[in-house]
Amino acid sequence: MLKIKRIYRYSESFKQQVLEELSQGIYSANELQRRYGIKGSTTIACWARKSGNFNLIPKTIRVETPQEKDEIAALKLEIKRLKMSIADIVTDRVIAESTLEVICEQQGLDIEDVKKKAGSILASKPYKKVRK
Repeated sequence: MLKIKRIYRYSESFKQQVLEELSQGIYSANELQRRYGIKGSTTIACWARKSGNFNLIPKTIRVETPQEKDEIAALKLEIKRLKMSIADIVTDRVIAESTLEVICEQQGLDIEDVKKKAGSILASKPYKKVRK
């Protein structure tokens, strides 16, 4: 069954009336939304922003301890390091696959057969860590 989405359009005079009531402090944005049946939780804030009444938009203030700031900075650095590691691993894999393709082509081997044979050999032998 096809669901029809309704689009609500409000007149400029209605928007101004709502913003006027909000600026007078008669009602909060949530109360005005319920009172007039305005859809969307950020609709009134968008109207205020478009009309230049930035003082009507509630502001979020975040208070952090120095320890929290340090933790956030450390986590951001860790994310950056992990992204770089992933990029290195992907690059190494592409290089290895390209090298395998070239070798198989030079030796006249089917790459899929080589991969299957290598996979079965690796699966049958216990993995040993190589020291560098």
